[in-house]
Amino acid sequence: MLEAASSIAKAVPHTIKARHEYRGMRTAEHYFEVPLDHFNGGAGETITVFAREYVSTNHSEEEAVQLPWLLYLQGGPGGRGNRFPALGGWSKAAAKDFRILMLDQRGTGLSTPIDRNTLPLRGNETEQLDYLAHFRADSIVADAEAIRHALGSGPWTIYGQSYGGFCALSYLSFAPDGLREALITGGLAPLHGPADRVYQATFRRVAARNAEYFASYPEDRAAVTRIARHLRGTEELLPDGERLTVERFQMMGSFLGGNTRVDTLHYLLEDAFVVTPDGERLSDVFLEQVRGIVSRAANPLYALMHESIYGQGRATDWAAARVLQDFPEFGPDAAEPLLTGEMVYPWYFEQDAALRPLRNVAWLVAGKSDWKPLYDPERLAANTVPVAAAVYSDDIYVDRDLSLETANAVRGLQVWETADFHHDGIADDGEGIFGRLLGMVRSVRN
Repeated sequence: MLEAASSIAKAVPHTIKARHEYRGMRTAEHYFEVPLDHFNGGAGETITVFAREYVSTNHSEEEAVQLPWLLYLQGGPGGRGNRFPALGGWSKAAAKDFRILMLDQRGTGLSTPIDRNTLPLRGNETEQLDYLAHFRADSIVADAEAIRHALGSGPWTIYGQSYGGFCALSYLSFAPDGLREALITGGLAPLHGPADRVYQATFRRVAARNAEYFASYPEDRAAVTRIARHLRGTEELLPDGERLTVERFQMMGSFLGGNTRVDTLHYLLEDAFVVTPDGERLSDVFLEQVRGIVSRAANPLYALMHESIYGQGRATDWAAARVLQDFPEFGPDAAEPLLTGEMVYPWYFEQDAALRPLRNVAWLVAGKSDWKPLYDPERLAANTVPVAAAVYSDDIYVDRDLSLETANAVRGLQVWETADFHHDGIADDGEGIFGRLLGMVRSVRN
């Protein structure tokens, strides 16, 4: 069991470097200096963690400082906090009653970012691995507790989307005294078992979503097959000069995780080919859109650390790549290959220029067998913090059955299961989903 984050958290140095007011909200840019390793007494090296505060101008400045805090935990791993041009969706709903703190989780955004340029500063690959071990949910929770103390907040509300929900479960495990209530959307992580069972479940979900998509757009089945065949025989370069392979093209399956984004996939495919003096080639319009999906330049930590979120006390050893062998329809050489989901494979670190310099440490991450536990099942079974979670029946990223297994293991956790949304439900009706979950936890409290 990990040492409870609440027992080690102390207020950390904190500065506000800028404040702004625009389009119905006020923002403040918070910087915190936190220990790299919270679990050695907080001694030694520190890193910077950034968070942006959002407050509705419907509240006066005097009223705003009296509002309770809501900490938003973003999806990932490796995703920086959202940058809002204006309050809308769930943030508009939350800003009625809260000061929102949008965290750049350590290693992302302005929080001592990790990428191919910065990680080599740590030394050799073994030293880089040791550094990366401090960028998991347990450390994110310890950061949050240190930040909560620095802000002078009592127990606060947290809202975790996707991987942010995984972090919320770690928070409930190791620092429940810091929580007033927890809201989770598409983010109930499995508490036990190897990473393999996650991918056994999600490959099946993605296959079913492919079938649903191609039933809606039958012409796109032929389009995907045509593009795959073209890429096997013709070199096509993305605008960054990197080759588009069949494997990378299959990453377009990320669109299948959304309600409206699935239709965006159809519009992308219809622009695929143009006629040139050299015959049919993939269009610049298509290649530019694809580049933005297949490159991990914006979130390299996702590729490095993704499988580690399922690694508790054992190595993941490229679990998705192993499980793929049981699903040959996803293979790049399949006659009619399916589009894939959130899985990460070793070839990412060969084919993506942003990841290539991280190849060696990625293999060390995959082989690391002594990951610390990220959850405390006993503490969760005795939970007293009000928790409500939205579980999406057809979620291709966080499996419905594994989610309900976890929900049953957390005392008092209320589930709202719905088939109306996919993994990015809060992008479709964030205001409604947030309001429903908040009402669920408040009904318990009241």
